Amino acid sequence: MHHTVNIGDIAIGVDCPLALIAGPCVIENGGRARKIASFLKALTHELGIPFVFKASYDKANRTSIHSFRGPGLAEGLKILEDIKTDLEIPIISDVHSMDEIEPAAKVLDIIQIPAFLCRQTDFIIAVSQTQKPINIKKGQFLAPWDITNIIDKVRSTGNSQILLTERGTMFGYNNLVVDFRSFQEMQKTGFPVIFDATHSIQLPGGAGTSSGGQRDYVPMLARAAVAAGVDAIFLEVHPEPDQARCDGPNSLKLDSLEGLLSQLKTIRDALPR
Repeated sequence: MHHTVNIGDIAIGVDCPLALIAGPCVIENGGRARKIASFLKALTHELGIPFVFKASYDKANRTSIHSFRGPGLAEGLKILEDIKTDLEIPIISDVHSMDEIEPAAKVLDIIQIPAFLCRQTDFIIAVSQTQKPINIKKGQFLAPWDITNIIDKVRSTGNSQILLTERGTMFGYNNLVVDFRSFQEMQKTGFPVIFDATHSIQLPGGAGTSSGGQRDYVPMLARAAVAAGVDAIFLEVHPEPDQARCDGPNSLKLDSLEGLLSQLKTIRDALPR
């Protein structure tokens, strides 16, 4: 049985158009986040691609104690709420602790479980009890079939609005690799599968006090993942990735997106339903 997850007017699933989840890694400031969201809304509207805006209000798992984490819970949620309301677009962000769940659920349309927290049973249940759509980032340390155990935890609360995201698997030190067999394995659950194309080319801790990345590989991997049948693409983007305060090496430049998204839509539309 195939499940479709509905977020307002957007439907993500095997029989739906390819969706895009995109935005900066972290909210650097309200003005920049709004400009990125506005750009992405206009571009995806022109291309006919359903769009969900993503940005983190707090990056709780940065490499260094000195790394920029974002504006924090209260200010960050206010920025996201204003973008959601003014631009009329759905919002996704990640939560990292129990006390974030209730306020975040009042603003977010999709709550994201970070990869490093995807095995934390009490946390997953608490997030799922909001009955909001849940995006589970599959941990870098999990086999694709292990995702079924996480799904069982979510469904134990009566919540079946589940999205599954592949973001690469640990491959030695400071490196990730994407096993494309994972898409088919995760699709066996019946829930929509998303490919996080930018985190999958991250080099965790690869720059010493921060993560590195190989953004040149993002377009190729994204095209291959859509051809393999994923239901949405997840991208971190920035006007000037080399100046980004978080995950710049694996972020795409905004003005490079139109061609790539057009290709991805063409590939998706060519696949048999």
